[in-house]
Amino acid sequence: MLIKSPRRHQLSEQQTTPESVYISRRRVLTGLGAGIGSLLLAGNTRALDLFGSDAAQAAPRKPLTFNPHKPAPDLVLTPQAKVISHNNFYEFGTGKTDPAENAQRLRTEPWTLTVEGEVEKPGTVDVWKLMGEIGLEERIYRMRCVEAWSMNIPWVGFELGKFLKRFAPTSRAKYVAFETLYDPEQMPGQRNRYVGGGVDYPYVEGLRTDEALHPLAILSVGLYGKTLPPQNGAPIRLVVPWKYGFKGIKSIVKIRLVEKMPPTSWNKLAPQEHGFYANVNPEVDHPRWSQASERFIGPGGLFAVKRQPTLPFNGYGEEVAGLYRNMNLRKYY
Repeated sequence: MLIKSPRRHQLSEQQTTPESVYISRRRVLTGLGAGIGSLLLAGNTRALDLFGSDAAQAAPRKPLTFNPHKPAPDLVLTPQAKVISHNNFYEFGTGKTDPAENAQRLRTEPWTLTVEGEVEKPGTVDVWKLMGEIGLEERIYRMRCVEAWSMNIPWVGFELGKFLKRFAPTSRAKYVAFETLYDPEQMPGQRNRYVGGGVDYPYVEGLRTDEALHPLAILSVGLYGKTLPPQNGAPIRLVVPWKYGFKGIKSIVKIRLVEKMPPTSWNKLAPQEHGFYANVNPEVDHPRWSQASERFIGPGGLFAVKRQPTLPFNGYGEEVAGLYRNMNLRKYY
């Protein structure tokens, strides 16, 4: 059974956010039952224990363990209540609390994900079955929003690259395009451009293929040991920790490997503000604010939020900077 990302991908205790209400990760390993489940249950969406102890699961799940090189009880994280209540998911409204309020009736079962395009073995997978079959890992990643705020989040998921290789990409697969569910009946922001921030839906995002194959890029199906709540992108979303958060497309239904750079939603809407690459770079400001520092969202109230310096590539430069060797990162922002 496998698990946990290499140690260099973890945050130190000093870098994580204290959270007095977060139960030790060893207790999470044995299953938290209704306590955390009640926080994540929404509408007809089940909050399942991804560690394998939830009796309501439709299929047996491979056990997930933690990195033995770091004592589990030492890790404390951004408060879960803030992770699931402070979101950008414009399909459900532009306010930070709108997704938590408006996404609760999103039907996430059944859910399929199609992979097509420049692949030798195109196909469609049942996401819920995939959760039970694939080896899941917990990875604690920094998350940096382009709006200059950040969190530390314990995602549960699997490497995007390993998943894509199942479909045998061809030599023409230079980019990977992602698409969110399009369902205006369930997503009020898709029905009304005012509610949805003027985005041209369905929401689309993209990566270069070498970025997608990098081991830090994951498809997440959970956080805090449970399946994703709707406002966080249930049942499956992208997490690319060295890029700004808007690259982390939510509620994915299609992945297409393509030869040419695909259009992306925010780049189409405001190209001067949102580049295709969107790598976290403290030296390249947003047209309306500095990116040199960020508001780190931790425990406590509004006045407890602290500013801290933003790190190049969000602190993952050692692993990913080589992807952009000889590139002008001011031009390709």
